[in-house]
Amino acid sequence: MPRATRLAGSKPAKGNGGRIINIASDAGRVGSTGEVVYSGCKGATIAFAKALARELARNNVLINTICPGPTDTPAMDAFVGSGEQGQKIRDAMVRSVPLGRIGRPDDYAGLAAFLASDDAVFMTGQTISVSGGLTMHG
Repeated sequence: MPRATRLAGSKPAKGNGGRIINIASDAGRVGSTGEVVYSGCKGATIAFAKALARELARNNVLINTICPGPTDTPAMDAFVGSGEQGQKIRDAMVRSVPLGRIGRPDDYAGLAAFLASDDAVFMTGQTISVSGGLTMHG
């Protein structure tokens, strides 16, 4: 039984529950030049996850979204291009990230594992940026 239903005085949630972890993008939170459709689709993923989290919370289904910032992937290579111009774009991205680098795919696995664990039993409908500080929210 999930820890949330074992707390004294708590009402057990209906259903067996589960976890859904979406991967969107900070482009969906703040927009991104040259990526209007991409930003819109990722923004829709975030809104869908929040609405669905409200719908399914009573069934103990927890839904959260991870929003990576710029990440060193083949998709990034295709977006920025190659050669001198691509390197200039990549260098500008690195300069814009407070931690001084763009993300690597393994930067996100720990957060996904946390959201799937019992340590996140009281989190749902959250959108979490992992962007090296690029998109700090107050």
